[in-house]
Amino acid sequence: MHAHPTLAESFLQAALAADGRAIEIPNRKPRVAATAEASSTKKEENSVARVESKPKEKSPEANGGRPQPPAVHVAGRLKLTKDNRTELLKLYREMVLIRRFEERAQEMYTRAKIGGYCHLNIGEEATVVGGIAPLKPGDYIYTSYREHGHAIARGIDPKAVMAELFGRETGSARGRGGSMHIFDYEHRFMGGYGIVGGHLPLATGAGFAIKYQKKKDVVFCMFGDGATNIGAFHESLNFSKVFDLPIIWFCINNKYGMGTAVERASAVADIYKKACAYDMESIQIDGNHVLEVLEKTSEVVEKTRKDSQPRFIESVCYRFKGHSVVDPDKYRDEAEKEKWRKADPITDFEHALREAKIAGDEDFKRIDGEIENEIEEVVKYADESPNPKVEELFKYVYAGEFESRSLD
Repeated sequence: MHAHPTLAESFLQAALAADGRAIEIPNRKPRVAATAEASSTKKEENSVARVESKPKEKSPEANGGRPQPPAVHVAGRLKLTKDNRTELLKLYREMVLIRRFEERAQEMYTRAKIGGYCHLNIGEEATVVGGIAPLKPGDYIYTSYREHGHAIARGIDPKAVMAELFGRETGSARGRGGSMHIFDYEHRFMGGYGIVGGHLPLATGAGFAIKYQKKKDVVFCMFGDGATNIGAFHESLNFSKVFDLPIIWFCINNKYGMGTAVERASAVADIYKKACAYDMESIQIDGNHVLEVLEKTSEVVEKTRKDSQPRFIESVCYRFKGHSVVDPDKYRDEAEKEKWRKADPITDFEHALREAKIAGDEDFKRIDGEIENEIEEVVKYADESPNPKVEELFKYVYAGEFESRSLD
């Protein structure tokens, strides 16, 4: 008797069949023991990071789209020294840019410039920037609906991101995706997804494709703590380990799945431990400290790139706002929220840069001014961009041509 295919298997079979290829499973490698270690709160910073401002690596794909460089590409352990001033300030600037972008996105939503849903990354900037910075241009990102900052950190023009939120033709997905479905193939940003955990099987398929084609790229799949309680999560992790797929499962544990605390929804509150059931190396990191996120994620990414073994990272952080812009956030205690606000990842990083005498008042004032001007241009660009034409509403949505018809 044959077992029914899993969701991930069904996706892979369909993808390969559609491409006219026979299904050939890659050779399996010997198993290694899993490890599950919580990172220490204090990290050693005694080695020089590897930094590439404009990576030259290119991975041509079937449609000819060339991978574009990320916003900031830094990999390894970055010391708090003046020698690394340029890279450190790039990380800081990217975090502030995301914060200011999200603040304006919230404002634009209340002014009815943005429709549908809108979920913000405010409070998660260290996790987002530190997690994405080690990736190379050819690596693929699959993520959830809380992805504005993810797209910006990956290198997508903030103007295109805001225009997408506005539903305009100049958006990264031509205005068809909106806040929850940002897409940019040239940056290998394969979309935000509105269904909780719905993108995990797709990331699994991408990992299988990389393995099948014998490439050295990796898949970086980002999701929230709530997604770890659905069936597709377990199917995807199991499949990725069974076939040794080059996937980094990156869980952003912001402590709440919508309005439910992780402790009330999951039998295993330390989410990184769930990966141990699949004999997978997994770690938990402090997602409020960008240099720790950068260092630990860099190690995991390079390991996976070399041995094509999936790995799991749980980055613990906190979203400062409600689940979405319209969430009144009444379910969280004010004392709890204040405690986390005092550990603001941007403020903490600024203090660290000041104490190390890497940057001072003039630097931070200049950065704030530059970003303020940039955000003004971003909003202006989005607001003045055209809406998609009604007769082209289905263009880019389906693989083939699809006629659009007006109801009148």
